[in-house]
Amino acid sequence: MWTLPNILTLSRIPLMFVIVWLIHQDWSFAASLAFAVFIAAAISDWLDGTIARRRGVVSNFGKFMDALTDKILVIGLMVAFVERFNLPLILVLITLCREFLVSGMRMVVAAKGIVVAADSGGKTKTISQMIAIGCLLAVPMLQNDVSKFIGYDLSDFSNLVHTTGLVGFLIGTFLAMWSGYRYLRNNWSAFSS
Repeated sequence: MWTLPNILTLSRIPLMFVIVWLIHQDWSFAASLAFAVFIAAAISDWLDGTIARRRGVVSNFGKFMDALTDKILVIGLMVAFVERFNLPLILVLITLCREFLVSGMRMVVAAKGIVVAADSGGKTKTISQMIAIGCLLAVPMLQNDVSKFIGYDLSDFSNLVHTTGLVGFLIGTFLAMWSGYRYLRNNWSAFSS
């Protein structure tokens, strides 16, 4: 269980708390540090699977926890972003319902010895959400840190990045609903039997 890929996977849970704490700090470069920690978490999401496949240590625990820690990271940050970055609450609620539905289905079929790994739709949804999170985390970094460092007002650019993040979350919410439907459709026989 305590392989490097699994440690990388589980590290995303405490990193989510670090990011949420950092986005509420007002000291210099806190926003840049929050962005950097998020990038580290996103890289760990790619790295854990790559290392597991190369070392031949892919496990059911790793497959299940990889998907679960992605959900914890994304949902935790989305909840924090409602207040901090004016993320519409409805996007968070739709995504939260989808994640509980898919996770519940996975647990039911896991009790039958079937592990449902993330499919391409779920991975695409996660990638779009990660890009959206990165955009929103970049806004205070651009406004507070980069702008002061280079001595140039980046308000227009940071507003564009903010809008891009919100649009990314809209796309991510649509993909969440679509991939949730596909999970249920493809696994309904195992789920309902």
